[in-house]
Amino acid sequence: MIDVEAIRQRFSAVSPFLDERGRRLLAAAEARAAGYGGIAAVTAATGVAASTIGRGLRDLRETAMSAQLRRAGGGRKANIAKDATLLSDLAALVEPSERGDPQSSLRWTCKSLRRLARELQGQGHQASHTLVGELLDDMGFSLQGNSKTQEGCSHPDRDAQFCYIDAAARAALADNEPVISVDTKKKELVGNFKNGGREYRPAGDPEKVRVHDFLIKDLGRAVPYGVYDLAANAGWVNLGIDHDTGAFAVHSIRRWWRDMGRARYPEATRLLITADGGGSNGSRLRLWKRELQTLANEIGIAITVHHLPPGTSKWNKIEHRLFSFISQNWRAKPLVSYRVIVDLIAATTTTTGLTVRCEIDDNVYPKGVAVSNAEMAAINLSRHQFHGDWNYTIAPNSS
Repeated sequence: MIDVEAIRQRFSAVSPFLDERGRRLLAAAEARAAGYGGIAAVTAATGVAASTIGRGLRDLRETAMSAQLRRAGGGRKANIAKDATLLSDLAALVEPSERGDPQSSLRWTCKSLRRLARELQGQGHQASHTLVGELLDDMGFSLQGNSKTQEGCSHPDRDAQFCYIDAAARAALADNEPVISVDTKKKELVGNFKNGGREYRPAGDPEKVRVHDFLIKDLGRAVPYGVYDLAANAGWVNLGIDHDTGAFAVHSIRRWWRDMGRARYPEATRLLITADGGGSNGSRLRLWKRELQTLANEIGIAITVHHLPPGTSKWNKIEHRLFSFISQNWRAKPLVSYRVIVDLIAATTTTTGLTVRCEIDDNVYPKGVAVSNAEMAAINLSRHQFHGDWNYTIAPNSS
């Protein structure tokens, strides 16, 4: 016989100190202690619904199950405790060039968790991709991309050349002489090709472009050669449609001088050019020097050239003062025609006052033009005392 009154008294004495869950568990404990008919008796004594008591009984069962703690040392041992070579073999697979065999089967493949797990299983280990992920995390590994930090061996006179260029440029600017930075921007395929970057568009309506970046012969490539005027913060881009040669590079400078430089520097006595050491304006390129001689004769002033040391092209002023802003301006816009490219380049501006002009150069510039020793001897070139291979002046030939 269940004593309903005793249940009521116990519940009334304790329930004021309990929250909702506590009262539910207390009612369930009374019902379980009463045995058969306990739920009905507790409901009559406390007014707690039978469904609530049933939920409390389930909570008591789950709590009892979770409270069954494993004694110390119990359970299955971890894989790394049973397999002494698991960690070392995994490390050798992840970084074979440093920790293992350079001819590892994963030396030339991607190292996904599942692939690593399969390789370990092939070596006799019991390892799932989940375990591999946990072990790599414990070993301090994480997903990493490439980081551009290595520039190669720097020339011993690298810093000295930068100081030399800086001093020469400062002196020329102080004398109100033109100082320009020149280079060829990356060649671009003309057509409906993907262009890097993202721009705002209506959701779900991206710009449709070609899947493959194959040259369209009827459209060709665009070759932007830039001239950046340091004093004026102004750019000129000669958009070529043929080869990037020394003749093309010098003609780009010629067009800048005719259209912009001559009017801006009417009293100029010399032109100072900073350029990379390679490409169409390379320090060893004979055609570049021969064409500069022709230009010096035309404009009637000396041309001084300072080449950046090897491996330092990213420090050329034109790269981060002109080309970077052009790339930002045409991001995510397919370069479908030469006219579109010209308009996008010419529309490039910055809050610091950069202005850019751009025109198409439809001349043909054949590759492989040879410059004879006699032509080189006719160049009025004087090499500077410091690194004459990088620093030289070409003066007009006397008539």
